[in-house]
Amino acid sequence: MSLFKARDWWSTVLGEKEEFDQGCLCLADVDNTGNGQDKIIVGSFMGYLRIFHPHPVKTGDGAQAEDLLLEVHLRDPILQVEVGKFVSGTETLHLAVLHSRKLCVYSVSGTMGNVEHGNQYQIKLMYEHNLQRTACNMTYGSFGGVKGRDLICIQSMDGMLMVFEQESYAFGRFLPGSLLPGPLAYSSRTDSFITVSSCRQVESYKYQVLAFATDADKRQESEQQKLGSGKRLVVDWTLNIGEQALDICIMSFNQSTSSVFVLGERNFFCLKDNGQIQFMKKLDCSPSCFLPYCSVSEGTVNTLIGNHNSMLHVYQDVTLKWASQLPHVPVAVRVGSLHELKGVIVTLSDDGHLQCSYLGTDPSLFQAPKVESRELNYDALDTELKELQKIIKDVNKSQGVWSLTEREDDLKISVVVSLNLDSVSQAPDVAAGTDLVPSATVKVTLQNRVALQKAKLSVYVQRPLVLSCDQFTFEFMAPETTRTAAFSVYLKGSYAPPELEGNAVVSYSRPTGIPRVIQCKFRLPLKLICLPGQPSKIASHKLTIDTNKPPVSLLSLFPGFASQSEEDQVNVMGFHFTGGSQVTLLASKTSQRYRIQSEQFEDLWLITNELLLRLQEYFEKQGIKDFACSFSGSMPLQEYFELIDHHFELRLNGEKLEELLSERAVQFRAIQRRLLTRFKDKTPAPLQHLDTLLDGTYKWVIALADAVEENEGSLLRAFARLRSATHLVILLIGLWQKLSADQVAILEAAFLPLQHDTQELGWEETVDAAVSHLLKTCLSKSSKEQALSLSSELARPKDTSRLKKHIALLCDRLAKGGRLCLSTDAAAPPTMVMPGGCTPIPESDLEERAVEHDSPEPFTSHKHLVAETPTPEASPLQGVSE
Repeated sequence: MSLFKARDWWSTVLGEKEEFDQGCLCLADVDNTGNGQDKIIVGSFMGYLRIFHPHPVKTGDGAQAEDLLLEVHLRDPILQVEVGKFVSGTETLHLAVLHSRKLCVYSVSGTMGNVEHGNQYQIKLMYEHNLQRTACNMTYGSFGGVKGRDLICIQSMDGMLMVFEQESYAFGRFLPGSLLPGPLAYSSRTDSFITVSSCRQVESYKYQVLAFATDADKRQESEQQKLGSGKRLVVDWTLNIGEQALDICIMSFNQSTSSVFVLGERNFFCLKDNGQIQFMKKLDCSPSCFLPYCSVSEGTVNTLIGNHNSMLHVYQDVTLKWASQLPHVPVAVRVGSLHELKGVIVTLSDDGHLQCSYLGTDPSLFQAPKVESRELNYDALDTELKELQKIIKDVNKSQGVWSLTEREDDLKISVVVSLNLDSVSQAPDVAAGTDLVPSATVKVTLQNRVALQKAKLSVYVQRPLVLSCDQFTFEFMAPETTRTAAFSVYLKGSYAPPELEGNAVVSYSRPTGIPRVIQCKFRLPLKLICLPGQPSKIASHKLTIDTNKPPVSLLSLFPGFASQSEEDQVNVMGFHFTGGSQVTLLASKTSQRYRIQSEQFEDLWLITNELLLRLQEYFEKQGIKDFACSFSGSMPLQEYFELIDHHFELRLNGEKLEELLSERAVQFRAIQRRLLTRFKDKTPAPLQHLDTLLDGTYKWVIALADAVEENEGSLLRAFARLRSATHLVILLIGLWQKLSADQVAILEAAFLPLQHDTQELGWEETVDAAVSHLLKTCLSKSSKEQALSLSSELARPKDTSRLKKHIALLCDRLAKGGRLCLSTDAAAPPTMVMPGGCTPIPESDLEERAVEHDSPEPFTSHKHLVAETPTPEASPLQGVSE
């Protein structure tokens, strides 16, 4: 038995699927027996009122039938229950029950039973008040210093305080600037109401100020109020606590002093009655309820605080004195005297667990039995010790990682992509009988060796490609079973995706509980996004790829994109993308060259990459392993920079539109508040064209929202085009400098860091940081450049000039023999053997001009890099005529 655990004295569960909150629990001698024993009054949101008087035979007993004195269904939800002197003409205690639209006061009485069934209890309605506004909470006390009776103050959901003098309604006042109601408490020493507003500040209002302020229900109607009785409601004091409050309690130690206790979301405050902070405590866990009570030490106060970790902490001022574990999360806590036991802690959870407990220890009467002595076998112990040491040694060698064979045998994943398109397109927005948007079927097969729990298959493709279903869940997979998931892929957009590669990822847990992830990549067919088209002789952008093998017939490389009857198309072929652009592919008859040309620069990527992949597969099938490609033309950086500028311009435009939309939304809300104030005023007043201004602002907000949405769509398309162009530039750099696969992977990591572009983290600043890191590490000129530190913060740049300068400089240093490597040793300056050395990063125009004059290599200036790409051959169709 743990020492720090609340001792269960009595407990029960209230109803089924009922809900409770902090105002649903109260302890008092509600039936006026006068013996000093409290009863537990509980109300629920389902409308049930229950009164308990627990008296267990022994500690830890559950609820008996006679413990429940009364249970009645009041039909309306019960928000709060309180006990006080609420009936005029008598000082006996009565029960006040607050509903959402009604306040009821009952008398609880018991009749002595003549048989063994015990006493009979009943409630009698003394009076009720029907509320005109929806209630939130209430408090009571001797408002104004009245003697022998309690008055009730109810706070409505719209911030109005309604005061009831027992059977009659006194007045109602609106709290200034109220938006959402907060906890409410009454201080009898200062005769004031204390609450926490939605501005996160504690506010105190004097009762006299509330009584003499302008009536909320008769504002500007009575001439008497206009002359003198109506005053503006002024707050007595305020204190900003910076967080929302869960509850407020007032503790009066004597007639000269009192303290205000406020429980926040993260802190616990103790205030003086004039609003000054006496002390505060930052809580380690999120609190759920609290209750201050008097301490035995002079000048201190004890506080019970329950939290969402099912713990009950006891603080003396700010010092933690005790912590005990509860079986539930308490939403209300009270302390009372039950069955001649003082200081019983009563807690209530939101689902109806009611428990009476106490703190401290119980004597343990358990004695461990004696273990039978037996003779030890030292040989067996030595053998067992050696086996355990061997297991520990093996685990330390593998560092907790199991073997590759075991890892691969758990689950095997394979993907099969249909070579033929679906006969009936699975795209949901395609009209019947049309084949404008084709779809392809993909099947993923999972084969498991051991039993797997909750295996989840996720499939990813590049936008604007869309999957008919991208998530599959297998709750249980028995050993040696095979599961198959089929889905369709189709294009949903007017532009081409940057990649045709997809990824299938399976996450699962091994029988030992270790989580595992396995993935498999697949390639989609080219026919999914483009159709056969007519070759074009005119094109703005051209690329020429050199090979070391004789040209291959394009009909054999792309059998589905040319007509077999036209023999003229053996060396020329056209591709028509779904978005409308055209790409032409030409193969030279004599030279070992292929040319790709198009009106759009980024459209060259997919056809170029598909050509290289199909050439590689073709020669591998022929048994030729020394096939290689190269690129000897000028790098098309000017076209690449234009796409970067267009993407960055759309980002700037989106940021400006969002700022304008935010300003117009603020203006729209301000006009709404003005109109709402006019409409609430009972005296009609001219609108002063506020309705016209509201209508115009609304149309402006809608237009700006449409513009933001349109710009986001354009930004998505521009980012896809930029990714396609980036893939193409990386491919050309790899062919140009004959980079290895590892070096190409470094370039891809630097230029393609993001799958999605956002305003907070964009492509430009991320790539600029990555390229600058490469220039200052593995491509640096000296150790002085390596010592330069990069900024740790990624912020949107003002323009793209710095990024374009760094990209051009990267190509320049690669042209001079620079080598891409991530290891620190390889990044040292002696490893870079280049004629004439490296070019430093020019940080100013003067330094850039000096670099241009000193470098005699082919890339002598950045202007040459951004110049128009020269045509390597005389005619666009020279390869056909040769």
